[in-house]
Amino acid sequence: MLSAYLEVIRIRFLMMLAYRVNYYSGIVIYSLNIGVYYFLWMAIYGSNQSLQGLSAVQMATYISISWMARAFYFNNLDREIAQEIRDGTVAIQLIRPYHYLLVKVFQGFGEGIFRLLLFSIPGMVVVSLIFPIHLPDPGVVWLKFALSLLLGFIVNVEINLITGLLAFFVLNNQGLIRAKRVMVDLLSGLFIPISFYPEWAQIVLNYLPFQAISYLPSMVLVKGLGGTEFMHALMIQAAWCVLLCIPIQAIWRKARKILVVQGG
Repeated sequence: MLSAYLEVIRIRFLMMLAYRVNYYSGIVIYSLNIGVYYFLWMAIYGSNQSLQGLSAVQMATYISISWMARAFYFNNLDREIAQEIRDGTVAIQLIRPYHYLLVKVFQGFGEGIFRLLLFSIPGMVVVSLIFPIHLPDPGVVWLKFALSLLLGFIVNVEINLITGLLAFFVLNNQGLIRAKRVMVDLLSGLFIPISFYPEWAQIVLNYLPFQAISYLPSMVLVKGLGGTEFMHALMIQAAWCVLLCIPIQAIWRKARKILVVQGG
């Protein structure tokens, strides 16, 4: 059965490869986004050497890492699930000899690998030549970052699964999907590091899964977290990976009992 899911990864990777030109242009777009936020944050820093524990160089690195990490963990699984529910193809998927949700997870992983190899890594090279960022030397810190980023990917996939599965109940959840995307980008620390939020907002965000997607992986690399700090960040991410499985399974069981498709 594992070989079947590995084949799912390969097929999704090849599908993405057919549209690789779009991702070359995407590198330019992401570089422009990084440029906008870089100059914005440098204006905020002004003559200050450090704000909220991050130096100007660390902030520039954080911006670059966060955006290029987004290329890996970002996917449209929620839109795919919602579309399959609306057009009725989900009914066919459910009778096939595999777990529908696991297939979606591995499809997202295949897409993430493609984006990592053909988008994030080349994009990071381009950005490092343009902006004054500081990346750590190859070593253990990159392995820690890779592990943390993988957990962030899983958390993001689980949130996408929840959002997509809600289409079973509302049929058209496009507004919810758009709202979710804004919330993830804003509350995960992509635009603003969570340490820059007001204290009350930081307390609230500590009880939400969004920090596990972008902020914690980026801080692992930018701050070089080690020891108890790294383990604490990893435990938060792992905990959300497990906790989000609960609503996914609950929604999935309920959804299969009330399945109604449009156009099926």
